[in-house]
Amino acid sequence: MKKFLCGAFAFIIQGTYSSQVAKKTLPCYDLTEILRVEPTLLYKPHLDASKSFGVKLLKNSETVLKYVNNGKFHKINKSGKGYRVQKLDYSRAWMVSKGKLMLERIGARFSKETKGSTFTVSSITRTLEDQCRLRKVNTNASLGISSHNYGNSFDISYVRFNGTLRQNRRLEVALEKVLKYYHDAGRIYYIKEKQQSCFHITVRNY
Repeated sequence: MKKFLCGAFAFIIQGTYSSQVAKKTLPCYDLTEILRVEPTLLYKPHLDASKSFGVKLLKNSETVLKYVNNGKFHKINKSGKGYRVQKLDYSRAWMVSKGKLMLERIGARFSKETKGSTFTVSSITRTLEDQCRLRKVNTNASLGISSHNYGNSFDISYVRFNGTLRQNRRLEVALEKVLKYYHDAGRIYYIKEKQQSCFHITVRNY
């Protein structure tokens, strides 16, 4: 009887441990559910542009590291001419080369137009796991696939200029003027996201 009880107890412990391990290794998102979400007509060009870079859907840190190691992703500096990158809790400062170049060009042009002002980059590349964590603190975060999941999108706040969180209509207009210039040149797509107070920018594979 004692042997039976010991064996049963060990089985329960083993089962609990296996359950905990499985819980830790399972992704926090349901890929089938994510893929089922249809993009809006406004957002679809962003996803089409993202897929043209040959980057597969970024699921976790390992997939990002793969593109870093093979030279496909490039590090985004914390600051540059015309821009600053805020502390990134739910995204990573890596992008495809054209993404990095476009961010730098937007920053330089904005700086020239505003005589030295800077804007703030609030989000860059996100994995599905990053997106899952973000949704836990921000219910407005995308439920489906995001162009951030391919390494060629970034967000620019339009309420934080020169390191100060404050509405500045003059600089907001100047920033959108720069974005419109590159949009009309066929270099980017952008959306003004009112809930997030940012411009969502996707770089095209021109």
